[in-house]
Amino acid sequence: MDCIFCGIADGTVPSKKVYQDDEILAFHDINPVAPTHILFIPKKHFGSLAQTTAADAPLLGRLLARVAQTAAELGLTDYRVVSNIGADAGQTVGHLHIHLLAGCQMAGMI
Repeated sequence: MDCIFCGIADGTVPSKKVYQDDEILAFHDINPVAPTHILFIPKKHFGSLAQTTAADAPLLGRLLARVAQTAAELGLTDYRVVSNIGADAGQTVGHLHIHLLAGCQMAGMI
């Protein structure tokens, strides 16, 4: 598999890590669209949220909880959480990831 996020998760591709445990990794986006732009990924490869099942709910819950906890640790009160699914929705890396965006006005975005 040739997945850059899997490479980041296994340490073969460098990243500026924010958080890491056995199942989850958070790191700064290399092309940020906001002053705070952190990506959260499961270390297990899923092409997108669409490839998960009910059996993955515990991991997905921990992933979202980590996003909220990181936002709180950074003192963020206004922020956006996004996961793009498919190229037409803006997904550019085929590995489930959640964007935490903050630090600017996001008018015009959903």
